[in-house]
Amino acid sequence: MTDPAELLRRYTTVAVVGMSTDPDKPSQGVPLALRAHGFTVVPVRPGVEEIAGERAYATLADIPGPVEIVEVFRPAGEAAGIARQAVDIGAKALWLQLGLRSDEAREIAESAGLDYVEDRCMGVERALHAIEH
Repeated sequence: MTDPAELLRRYTTVAVVGMSTDPDKPSQGVPLALRAHGFTVVPVRPGVEEIAGERAYATLADIPGPVEIVEVFRPAGEAAGIARQAVDIGAKALWLQLGLRSDEAREIAESAGLDYVEDRCMGVERALHAIEH
């Protein structure tokens, strides 16, 4: 597993797969906290045009610009498929949020040269290391 603080210092563009439309859920609160500290957040959620003022995309492949980190707020059983998509779009890292682990996603990501973090909260790690962009 890659050092989470290193990734957060190195990269600024985060595609959030499973970003919620509900402001009371961590899957919206964490990305918005990242945005407040200078990260570019790109919501990925099918059937939604916008989340918290950001254009939302149905899939990672629909995002027109480069993505550095793919942050996953989906069930662990979906992580391998998301890892494949992250590889396909040329992402630099795959990050499974707190509570999510996937040996298959790890193998896919690391075999393709992506940095990998699992079972860690990106918002907590950002705050812990006081990372700003």
